[in-house]
Parts: sequence; structure tokens; C-alpha cells
Amino acid sequence: MSLGTDAGTADALVTGDSSTRELVGGAAAALSFASFVLGLLALAQYVPADTTLAGVTVASLLGGALTAVGVGIVALGGASYTGRFATEPGHTGGLASAAFLGLLWFAVGGLVGAQTLGLSTLWPVVGLAAGGVAGGVALVAREDLGVTLSAGLFVLLSGLVVLAGLVEPGWTWTPEGFSITVTGVVGVPLVALFAGLVGAWTAARVYGGFGPQGRQLGAYTLIATNAAGMIALLGSIVGFIVVRGFGPMTEGIKYGLYWGPWTWFNPPVLDTWVVVEGPIVWFYWPFVMEGYSTLGAGVDGVLPAIVGTVWLVAGAVVFAVPLGVGAAVFLTEYAEQGRFTALVEISTNGLWSTPSIVYGLFGLAFLVPRLGNTNSILAGQFVLGFMLLPLVVITSRESLKSVPDEYRDASAALGVSKWETIKSVVLPASLPGVITGVILGVGRIAGETAPILLVTTSSPFPSEVAGVIEGGFRFTSAFPFVAVPDVNLVQSSSALPYQLFAVIGAGLGENLDFAWGTALVLLLVVMSFYAVGVASRVYFRRKLTQ
Repeated sequence: MSLGTDAGTADALVTGDSSTRELVGGAAAALSFASFVLGLLALAQYVPADTTLAGVTVASLLGGALTAVGVGIVALGGASYTGRFATEPGHTGGLASAAFLGLLWFAVGGLVGAQTLGLSTLWPVVGLAAGGVAGGVALVAREDLGVTLSAGLFVLLSGLVVLAGLVEPGWTWTPEGFSITVTGVVGVPLVALFAGLVGAWTAARVYGGFGPQGRQLGAYTLIATNAAGMIALLGSIVGFIVVRGFGPMTEGIKYGLYWGPWTWFNPPVLDTWVVVEGPIVWFYWPFVMEGYSTLGAGVDGVLPAIVGTVWLVAGAVVFAVPLGVGAAVFLTEYAEQGRFTALVEISTNGLWSTPSIVYGLFGLAFLVPRLGNTNSILAGQFVLGFMLLPLVVITSRESLKSVPDEYRDASAALGVSKWETIKSVVLPASLPGVITGVILGVGRIAGETAPILLVTTSSPFPSEVAGVIEGGFRFTSAFPFVAVPDVNLVQSSSALPYQLFAVIGAGLGENLDFAWGTALVLLLVVMSFYAVGVASRVYFRRKLTQ
């Protein structure tokens, strides 16, 4: 009975210690992650380092948080080493951890030696000494002491440097031999980013109780923090464009309700305008419904550039996708896997990596002279189609290869021909992957400037939309008694990337608002293409599961 009581008491103590360790370690990891996010926001200038929040500057908040995290990590490591917490540390921190911490402290020692001690040529000695000690401690000492001591002191030092004002918003640093100047509003967030990553990684190892579980949790936290940082960075870029461009893009929007007679259309059969009486909700968005006012007397808009971009991307997709998918089907399903297919694979990878200006130069030298000897939408469609084609081939081949052979075998067992199997089984199963590749390719070609500059455009600021489709369907007295619209692709047109480039080239000064508005419209157009592609992919996936 006594033994049972003692065992129960011991289990309760271990459980309480583990709960305390997890609580403190989790709090340190969360505070490190918050410091990382706040540092990223400060670096993107959403919350600059000199901004005051609740009477405290962002720099001071970051310094205080990192200092608390550093103290907490060192204390947790010491408590684990002395047996106050129930942990399972390894006999060493591991070679990878030692190398990482050694490089980290080498950078710190080098900066201190070069900038603080003024050792212009001997700073590597200080860096090697600091890195050797930190890496050696992490490698030789037990995991709970070696890792937490080296990492915790780094986070603590980072916090103290910011908290003491050694690196503050008004601080500047010009590295010797470099023509750059790092300011405090950039330096403080950078310190927070690096220290936040190290703090989150180490605190997660403490939370997991060290050992294999702690190392796995630390690696997971490090990867997750990096992924969150990348997503936040992309969101910051998009948000920055939206904030800067939303005002200029939406300026002058008008809408209302009109009740009365209004003209609708003029059909060729009736040869008269159709007048309708009734309510109309009208909408006017000048930035996307007008062209550029060359005389400066009207409203400047980007409608011709929007239409030109849509024509270019649509033509490139129509040209490249059937060819790319067809080539992928032949290479995957019919051609023998050997030197020929390996050569094609190397060639497509190389073509996808070719700079866009090379495609533009090819279009200017080869296509333009053969397509009316003038810049045209058709030449731009071909050039962008050539750029898109390699990616379609690559992704389509991978998608076709990912279709299980059991699908082909089951179809062949039913007596279905090879082509019918490919058309009815293999291609539908690979369509989501093919569409994914097309989405990625469209995202690249829709934002290209160099090829459009060389083969498509003439005037950077057109006031009128290119009249690609002229006329309409109408009845005639001659066979086949119906006239179709005239399609004229051999004419120049602007596009959003080129117009944005032209605005920037003309000087941002008073054109800055127009540039940001154009950038936001381009972003929305590209996102629209993405939305169409994603919706198509989801549709075909659902069809496959039905």
C-alpha cells in the first residue's frame, strides 16, 4: 500500500513537472513566433519599428519579447539538466544542430569583431572562436544543456541589443567595402526574424522533452514558421499593392438608376436602333472602362491594355495547350523510353528556363517579318505560346505518368483500343495535373514584358481598344447566306505589363498613382486567370470521383 502511494506521488510530480515544462516551453515558442511575425510586419513597413503601440515602440516590444524568450530557454535547459523536469535528452545535441549554432555564432562573433572591436582583418578569428565554442558546447554537452545554452544566449543577446538601443530605429550601419546603408527600421526586424526562428525551434525542442520527439517537434516548428513567414511575405506583397493601388483604381466610380427610354442595339437585319423603355442600373468605372487620354484632358484608363492582355493570354493558351498535351501523350504513351525521349525532356526543361527576352528576340527576327512585318497581337500570341509550351509538355507528361497502370490494364482487358483508353481513361484522370501546369504557365506569360515590348506593342498608352473583331453575324444574299465577323489579329496592341513598364519608365513622380492602379489591375487579371484554372481543376476532380 505504501509502495503504491509513493509511486502515485512520483507520477503526480512527473506529470506536474512535464506540464510546467510544456507550459513554459509552449509560451516561449508562441512568443518567438509572435516576434517573428511582428518582425516581418515591421520589415514590410505595415508596423514600422519606430511605431508606438500602447506607449511602447515596436522595437522595444521585440527586444523585450526576445529577451524573455532567451531567459526562458536557458532556464528551461538548466532545469532539465538538473533533473527538475522529466525529459529524455540525448547525450549530444547532434552534428546538424552544432553546425547550425556554430555558423550562427560565427556570424555574431564576426560582426562584433569587425564592427565593435574594429578588427578589420582579424575579425574571422573572433568569429571562429565564438562559432567553435557554441558549436562545441552543442556537440559535446548533453542535449538539454548544449542546445539551449547556445541558442538561448543568442536569442537573449539579440533581445538585449535591441532593448538597450544598440540597434534602434535611428541606428545606421554602412559595412566597410559595401555601398549600402542598413537602417534601424530594417535592422531591428531582421534581428527579430532570425532570433524568432531560433527561439521557436529551441523552445519547441524543450516542449517535446528533447530526444527524438523534441527534435522532430523542433524541425516541424522551424519548417512551419518558415512556411508561415513565406505566406505572410506573399500576403504582405499583395497587400502592399492593394493598399497603394486601390484608391487610384477605384477613383471616379459612379453608378445609379435610370428610368426612361434607352437604346439597346442596332441589329443589321432591322437596320435601326432598338429602343427599350424601363429601368437601367448603370455603372461607370473610368480606370478600367477608358483608354489613356493622350492630351491629358480626359480620364486615364487601362481598358486597351486589359483587352490586349486577355487576347494575348487566350491565344497563347489555345496555341500551346493542344500541342503540349498532344506531345506529352505521344512521348508518354507511344514513344519508346530511350535517348529520344530523354533528349526531348532535356530540351523542354531548357526551353522553360530560357529567358523571356530570348523568346522576344526570336519573335522579332522570325515571326514579325512573316506576319505583316509589323508588331501584332498574333506575333505576341505565338511568342507567349512558345513560352508556355514547354511547361505544358512537362506537367502533362508527369500527370500522365502518375495515372496508375491498372487503369490502362483494366481498359485493355475489356478489349478497348489504346487510343480509346487514352482518350476515355488516361486523359480525364490526368486533367487536374495538366490544368495545374497551365495555371502556372499562364501566371508567368500574363506578366511578361520583354516579348510584348518587342513583338506586340507600338504605342505604350493607347486611347482606343484594338478592334480585333469587326462586324458581326449577319444575313447575306450570297452563299452561305451568313457573314461571320472579321478577326484582325495582325495589329498592334498594348498590354498591362508593358503599360506598367512604360509608366515607370516615364518617371514615377505624378504617375505613381497610375502605376500602382495598373499594377493592381494586372494582379486582378492574373488572379482571374488563376480562378478559372482552379475552378476547372476542381470540376474535373469532382467528375473523376463521381
